[in-house]
Amino acid sequence: MSAVALIALLVVEAIYLWPSMSESWRALTEMRWGWAAAAVLAQLVSLSAFAGLLRKVLRAGGVQVSLPRSTSVVYGSTAMAVTLPAGLVFSTAFTYRQTRRWGATPAVASWQLAVSGVVSTATLAALGVVGAFAAGSSSPVTLLLSIAVAGGLLLGLRYVAQNPSSVKTFVTWNLERFNRLIRRSADAGVDAFERALSQLEAVRLRRRDMLAVAAWSSSNRVFDMICLGFACWAVGGTPSLAGLLIAYAAAKAVGSVPLAPAGLGFVDGTLIATLTAAGLSASQALAAVFVYRSVSVGFVAVIGWITVAMLYRGASAGAEIDPIAERTVLQPD
Repeated sequence: MSAVALIALLVVEAIYLWPSMSESWRALTEMRWGWAAAAVLAQLVSLSAFAGLLRKVLRAGGVQVSLPRSTSVVYGSTAMAVTLPAGLVFSTAFTYRQTRRWGATPAVASWQLAVSGVVSTATLAALGVVGAFAAGSSSPVTLLLSIAVAGGLLLGLRYVAQNPSSVKTFVTWNLERFNRLIRRSADAGVDAFERALSQLEAVRLRRRDMLAVAAWSSSNRVFDMICLGFACWAVGGTPSLAGLLIAYAAAKAVGSVPLAPAGLGFVDGTLIATLTAAGLSASQALAAVFVYRSVSVGFVAVIGWITVAMLYRGASAGAEIDPIAERTVLQPD
């Protein structure tokens, strides 16, 4: 009975949306292929920028890695994130495993993931704030708070990395009391915590490094948004800059919630609604989202899985590191 109701709902929606769908199909058949190619190029630049972010953060932890190697991991991890159920879990594990093989200690590998995530979130919030101001919003409080929280987390991570001993007394004191509460030995876990702190002493995230990290993250987000803009122009749409900023920030915020691989359905609906508000017709918005998602999800997933098959097919599923790799940790310049 539920299957019949679902089929009926889909039929009704198809009839209701058919005028927009037919217009979208016409926009796709009349696509401006130059703008579509530009969208692909913008997406490639966006992913390369994230690879630069990964490389810069690892370098602050004393791990030297080439841009091609970091780029290959970004493609592979992105393919996992957008195609697999619970893709973010697999993507994070894959990135962690590869950074460990490059010589990162467990603490540095985890620190890299934390810093990359915080900076990326802060950059997205900043784009949303710019869009809100450009659209005439007088009180983008939520987005401003997001930037403040993300910035505070980044500064906190930087402080801990540069002053690991400063948190030792605080954490050890709380850990001992927690152990007593659950009736374990008072020093349980203390040695592991002290080892992690000693590994963080290798991290040297200077002010210029923070600026470089912010620049790489901004490039990643901005070129991804440019890809969306080019997708709109490819189907004849001309969104306002403020509308494009808000549409991009809203879609990425929705996509960060792991409801479906690549936010399938949720992100698309958000983009269609916000792009329509940004000046596109419903049919143009639908066509633009199809082009953007084909590039940012479909194209990237194909390249990413090819990369994984060619470069990482024989990689062990564990996180154990060859002893030689452990000695490849270098001090930054």
